[in-house]
Amino acid sequence: MTEQFLDKAYANDGAQDLRVIYDAWASSYEAEVAQNGYVTPARCAAALASFAPDKSLSLLDFGCGTGLAGLAFKLAGFSVIDGLDLSADMLAQARAKGVYRTLAQIEADAQLPETYSLISAVGVIGAGAAPVSVFDSLMHTLPSGGLMVFSFSDLTLADPAHTGRLNEWLDCGAARLLFCEDGPHLPARHMNSTVYVIEKT
Repeated sequence: MTEQFLDKAYANDGAQDLRVIYDAWASSYEAEVAQNGYVTPARCAAALASFAPDKSLSLLDFGCGTGLAGLAFKLAGFSVIDGLDLSADMLAQARAKGVYRTLAQIEADAQLPETYSLISAVGVIGAGAAPVSVFDSLMHTLPSGGLMVFSFSDLTLADPAHTGRLNEWLDCGAARLLFCEDGPHLPARHMNSTVYVIEKT
């Protein structure tokens, strides 16, 4: 029987290295999330496509995993997509899809290699994934007028620190909310996610 990792990832409190979990999960990740009806990548791609001024602008798929989001962005019309992830094994799965211009492994606290006008963080920040401080890192990298699409799952939204960090950027006028929509995330688990598109001012 194939080991199930969703519960293990969501239960991780930071004590276990995320890289270890995701390396072990890489070969079965897509089958497991497909079994649960994972639709957030397509929702994020459609949302960003509605606001991006030019789909030929370079798009950074931060925390790209096996490339499901990259594939969704490609299908939505984005043509230049770069991916970064902690897990080498996940990146190997992404590379096989042939949708990325470049793919690279990144350390948890590393600086982004260049500036992107479009950034995605699909299911990357929150429960079972990166800490909320990553939101600040991505926003600091984004240039004025740049767009970021990201999602917070129900489990992530249960911790007010995540919406609190988003609101800090919005309330001081450093960013503008363009899109916010709750919808399905893992339907088989009756779990939703909220997809956001924000513009850095």
